[in-house]
Amino acid sequence: MSSPALKAAERNGRVGGGLLDPKQLLTSLPDALKKLNPATLWRNPVMFIVEIGAAFTTVLAVLDPSFFAWAIVVWLWLTAVFANLAEAVAEGRGKAQAATLRKAKTDTRARRLRGRTATDWDVVGAPELRQGDFVIVEAGETIPGDGDVVEGIASVDESAITGESAPVIRESGGDRSAVTGGTKVLSDRIIVQITQKPGESFIDRMIALVEGANRQKTPNEIALNILLAALTIIFLVATVTMQPLAIYSKLTNPGVPDSLALNADGVTGVVLVSLLVCLIPTTIGALLSAIGIAGMDRLVQRNVLAMSGRAVEAAGDVSTLLLDKTGTITLGNRQASEFVPVNGVSEAELAEAAQLSSLADETPEGRSIVVFAKQRYGLREREIHGAEWVQFTAQTRMSGVNLGERQVRKGAATAVMKWVRDRGGHPTDEVGHIVDGISGSGGTPLVVAEKGRVLGVIHLKDVVKQGMRERFDEMRRMGIRTVMITGDNPLTAKAIADEAGVDDFLAEATPEDKLALIRKEQQGGRLVAMTGDGTNDAPALAQSDVGVAMNTGTSAAKEAGNMVDLDSNPTKLIEIVEIGKQLLITRGALTTFSIANDIAKYFAIIPAMFAAVYPGLDTLNVMRLASPQSAILAAVVFNALVIIALIPLALRGVRYRPASASKLLSRNLYVYGLGGIVAPFAGIKIIDLFIQFLPGMS
Repeated sequence: MSSPALKAAERNGRVGGGLLDPKQLLTSLPDALKKLNPATLWRNPVMFIVEIGAAFTTVLAVLDPSFFAWAIVVWLWLTAVFANLAEAVAEGRGKAQAATLRKAKTDTRARRLRGRTATDWDVVGAPELRQGDFVIVEAGETIPGDGDVVEGIASVDESAITGESAPVIRESGGDRSAVTGGTKVLSDRIIVQITQKPGESFIDRMIALVEGANRQKTPNEIALNILLAALTIIFLVATVTMQPLAIYSKLTNPGVPDSLALNADGVTGVVLVSLLVCLIPTTIGALLSAIGIAGMDRLVQRNVLAMSGRAVEAAGDVSTLLLDKTGTITLGNRQASEFVPVNGVSEAELAEAAQLSSLADETPEGRSIVVFAKQRYGLREREIHGAEWVQFTAQTRMSGVNLGERQVRKGAATAVMKWVRDRGGHPTDEVGHIVDGISGSGGTPLVVAEKGRVLGVIHLKDVVKQGMRERFDEMRRMGIRTVMITGDNPLTAKAIADEAGVDDFLAEATPEDKLALIRKEQQGGRLVAMTGDGTNDAPALAQSDVGVAMNTGTSAAKEAGNMVDLDSNPTKLIEIVEIGKQLLITRGALTTFSIANDIAKYFAIIPAMFAAVYPGLDTLNVMRLASPQSAILAAVVFNALVIIALIPLALRGVRYRPASASKLLSRNLYVYGLGGIVAPFAGIKIIDLFIQFLPGMS
């Protein structure tokens, strides 16, 4: 699903439909040119060397002009611009999203309470609010800052943040108390305690992150940068040592023309710089930053906000996934699926009593019992006069109705059977067997009784979401262990775990149990990902390597996690892991391609430079290029064009297929390693065929 910001940006013409849309490239070009500033470019050592080489060849071309020298100058500068363009395009997509987010950040006025009474307040600007202030917000007003509802309940429009037009309920207490500045209250009135510091609101952080301003390089990215810098230094030293060799070749072969020996001072400098630029890993050096930005962009398109690039990368390395049962693995609302009567009671009699005791039960479970009795047994809802309805409470754990002398109850097995005994009844052992059987199958049993006797048991079933077993099978093929977290008893938890296909489960889980499980997994060298939305989830979210907090959750949960799901969909954790793995696979694939690419360019340039002086090297000229100069220019042109050709792949990512690490490595070596060797041979040869007919290249 595309993010709302991206959709709006596309409507405004900021982002085109294609990854290389001309309008998008044109919009990003000024930013690419600004990035040529050495103060900015030095952070990318590979492209910094390319820029220095381009400047050096420009000086040489001015001092000793020729078509060949100026052609090399132009394509070296284009190489630097194309590299910056890849990053600028990736950042440009984020800036388009940020432009829409800024519209949600308005200069709002706030009614700040002087005390805690709703009648004593003064009006201030939203930027004047401080952490701990209390504000009152009524229907039609914009919430002035991030905070938690401490009093009241209201319907809130969060479409500016989530893109979802349907309003959500925010209320004091519980796990749905957090509100975001810039969203709008549609009904009722709430009192909000501000939790943000000035300039650090959720929207402020979103804008900074999607624009890339706060993007920090990940550990793997830093390590790869160091490797690329080391390779660049090695090739730089190797290239510099060729200058004396070129001079020596001229002295020992005075009859060889300069155009073939390529050792006239100016031309030699241009050739050596060309050699250096073609041999250093310019392809991955140009695309490395864009790959990281695009990874975060793919999350934003799915309405997930990553607080750092490190979190995205960690998602790709996750080896243990902790998933809540309710709402993630199962649909969440338990549904009536069967009425099981005891001996001597008909199903119709049990259904009638179950429906009667549920008519005033507005919970999803209660409504499902009424509907199931109607559909299965034709029992229609009816109005009951003179009834005394008994509401469910945490203390009694049952509900029902009193109709004169008739008393009907439904609820937890232990509570209802105690109620029956208190009225002189004697539940049979049969009831216990039915209850254990339903619990063992993963269902929830509700016992129905009428005064002194048990009528039977209602089987409530929490349905596993369609396709979950297949998703968990994919995780297993990737080497990821899945653990279901639930507050259910072990029997019910095991039945659901077996049906869903998870590797393990934690039953009757408390916040302390979750934290202990995460630490245990991490001590074994595993990276752990989990989701949460409540304050009691905050310690576990903070401890996990990838903690995805729900946007509907509390401020404590959102602060503890390193990702926020704006759609509050716990199942999205699986997608996040897949995006992280795609990021790592893309980086590995393009690194493999880049290094393999350099091997082919070596066979194009080195033989061309010295074949006239050392005829034996001509055997390495396997492409049979027309001339030394056309070979070198063709290699430089290909080196620049391949960056542009790979920008869509860097932004879109290599197609992800669930597989083990060894299979992914083999595929990368076969497709991108072999492809990186073959493509330059074909590309350079085709470019050489065109270049040899240009004036000044004969």
